[in-house]
Amino acid sequence: MKLISPSLLSADFGQLGRDIEMLNASECDWLHVDVMDGMFVPNISFGQPVVKHIKRYAKKPLDVHLMIMDPGRYVNDFKEAGADILTVHYEACIHLDRTLHAIKDAGMKCGVVLNPGTPVALLEDTIQLCDVVLLMSVNPGFGGQKFIENTYEKVRQLKALCNRKNPLCLIEVDGGVNTSNAPLLFDAGADVLVAGNAVFKSDNPQQTIHDLKQ
Repeated sequence: MKLISPSLLSADFGQLGRDIEMLNASECDWLHVDVMDGMFVPNISFGQPVVKHIKRYAKKPLDVHLMIMDPGRYVNDFKEAGADILTVHYEACIHLDRTLHAIKDAGMKCGVVLNPGTPVALLEDTIQLCDVVLLMSVNPGFGGQKFIENTYEKVRQLKALCNRKNPLCLIEVDGGVNTSNAPLLFDAGADVLVAGNAVFKSDNPQQTIHDLKQ
């Protein structure tokens, strides 16, 4: 499976509706929405009101990535805002099992995010609950960072764990993804690639999305 989820963090916020319409007309599969609280990560992005606004225009599933402390508090809020897929950080959840169940009970697909320094093996007891696992290939909080090369090995490790415990779980990668490393990530076992600057800073974003999928 080769899915592309462009990150709206790199879109032009002054022309957000225009950029979403461009993605609607593209070959992308999901729209990636990064929610940051200024505590779990240094940056602050946007919250439920903006997600609700994005949902009004989007014709593709919203892939909402919560980079916030104690994300379990906001599961129902993001469901109401329009999230279709909700991913939470392993490092931010005191009760990860409970949070994943809450996301599923709310009617969304659920997932766990791992920071670059967090081992895949820590998902041994929760992978069976996940519809997706997102591997950060940069340290979270800012766009435009350099891709961490060890990500390929983590994708392979995660693929082995999924094959053993949850073959239907999708593997997503976020951070520094471009047309050069996308084929290597797909070859390693990734299913979904998040691309921000690679898409929105290109001369032809729709063509870049097409190229990423190839």
